[in-house]
Amino acid sequence: MEKSGLPRVSIGQSEIVFLPILHGKLEFAQEVRNYLLDIKPQAVAVEYPETLAEKILRGVKRLPLLSVVSYKEKNGTTVYLLIEPVEPLVEAIRTGLEIGSSVHFVDLDLDGYQGHKEVFPDPYAVFRVGYKKFIEEALKINFPKDPLDLHREKTIAYNLKQLSQRYRSIVFVGGLAHIKAIQEFLKEDLAQPLARRKREGVLLFHLDQVSSREVLSEIGYFQGIYEKERTNRLKLDRLILQQRLLEEALSRYEEKNKEVVPPRHLKILSQFARNYALAEGRLSPDFYQLLVAARGSVNDDFAWELWEIGTRYPFQAESPEICPIRIKLEDLFKPHKKIKFFRKLKPLRRKRLLPVKKKPTEKRPGEWKKAWQGINICSFPPEDIVVEGFGRYVMQKALRVLAEDLRRIEPFTSSLKDGIDLRETIRNWYEGRLYVREERPVTGKVGSVVVIFDEDEAPDGKERYPWKLTWHGEHNQESDMAFYATRAGEVVIGPGISRCYYGGFMLTYPPMRVFDIWSDPLFDFARGKAERLLIAAIDYSLEKYVVYIARRPPSSLAKRLAAHQGKKVIYLPLGQFSPTLLKKIQTFHVLEGHKVRLYAHKYIEGD
Repeated sequence: MEKSGLPRVSIGQSEIVFLPILHGKLEFAQEVRNYLLDIKPQAVAVEYPETLAEKILRGVKRLPLLSVVSYKEKNGTTVYLLIEPVEPLVEAIRTGLEIGSSVHFVDLDLDGYQGHKEVFPDPYAVFRVGYKKFIEEALKINFPKDPLDLHREKTIAYNLKQLSQRYRSIVFVGGLAHIKAIQEFLKEDLAQPLARRKREGVLLFHLDQVSSREVLSEIGYFQGIYEKERTNRLKLDRLILQQRLLEEALSRYEEKNKEVVPPRHLKILSQFARNYALAEGRLSPDFYQLLVAARGSVNDDFAWELWEIGTRYPFQAESPEICPIRIKLEDLFKPHKKIKFFRKLKPLRRKRLLPVKKKPTEKRPGEWKKAWQGINICSFPPEDIVVEGFGRYVMQKALRVLAEDLRRIEPFTSSLKDGIDLRETIRNWYEGRLYVREERPVTGKVGSVVVIFDEDEAPDGKERYPWKLTWHGEHNQESDMAFYATRAGEVVIGPGISRCYYGGFMLTYPPMRVFDIWSDPLFDFARGKAERLLIAAIDYSLEKYVVYIARRPPSSLAKRLAAHQGKKVIYLPLGQFSPTLLKKIQTFHVLEGHKVRLYAHKYIEGD
């Protein structure tokens, strides 16, 4: 990386190289660091006033802990200045100190300076087209100025000239809108400007953790990654960081809710966020746009997880060495938008006023889990009814799907057969003829149902659902069941009551026929737990059809086995079913003995 192509001014034997920046932007912070590491100037000058130097330097040395420099103006307005990793001026000071350059503060200390809202291209363009090309085009813009801007620019130019008498190599890091004017003023003979030499009441605080979720220039997730990676030559891509953030939020959401977000929802999220960004003249979506897209394409719970991870800054201190401060965006006079999350809550249902019943609690934390033995276990009957009902519903649905596949539709010739097919007739209305349907009866019934929530094929080999069991129905209205799930006893919600989650299960009718499929060597050729359930379901089915519900279709091995036995696997994608219903079925409770059924409802209801 060379300094050629950067704006610069030569004064005698000294050269001043300019690194124009946009404040609080990740792309500019990493460009400043990379160029300073390459140039290694004798002096680094930054667009901060000398009156704040002591507190700013102390804040920079505290990094990665976040700091706030605070002072009051004459009219009583409190000014807050954030010391954060991705602020380019902060990075310039920090890197300058690391490479042994002399750091100088050359701006003017003013009261009442409001700044301007200049319109710049999206900073992400720096990553795509390059820093030099970006500033070359941006410096062609004529930015609006007021007398305070001119006073600041003359002061900076004067201070840079003074530095040129002491150093031969100087790098100035400052706002892009001021660079051209400073370059012009450097060509003039400037008198020493009138300026405040000292400011009273300048304080340094630690930025409170709650505030860091709101007021940082870039979200805490980005700043944390930047802080971890800054020791290397930085080349962070904002879009890749956003993708990493989405993947982490997705993983936490699915782990907490035991729900899988369909790929099409994530595709909609990406398209919506991209279009929202383009509509507002951006190349990449900002965090607000990403949250809106997440809420619209998935739900508020997922958007909440995204916000929770995205706004978390990993380098925080529980007991900082200086006083913490809590501030809001309103205190920084920054434009902002608000978003509300309407997370899922269980509905309040009451037909009449009843006295409030408190859920029983442990006398000592961990008491129930310690007492759990898991020797004699049984199921919770209301949940059995739900699962059996779902199994019968799925059987009927599968036969309807099969009937649809067998239905034959053809143009009307001489017979109406089983009636006119309105959909096909309307679709081909331009032909001017009718279409009729011929229903073909489905021969055979469904003997087994397999539901796979998670195939549990972790690349690291760590099982999420290690508990494998075969249960027999307690009466002829129940099926035999084999499943793999989270281990009983890991989560204990009451005395002798454990909450578990199915990874997958198999139901087969009639009951009291199934040997333990997990220890049966007949099924050892299966590749994975999901395939083993399906193969067992095919083998134990007394009927022609087996229903398989999963994210992926059944394996060719299982289909060949079914064909060899004269049976057929009917595949229903998991995404066809309501996520709420699937979550309800996936969650179940294990009880230590039938006696626990007498009081289990007190702990399970509302769990």
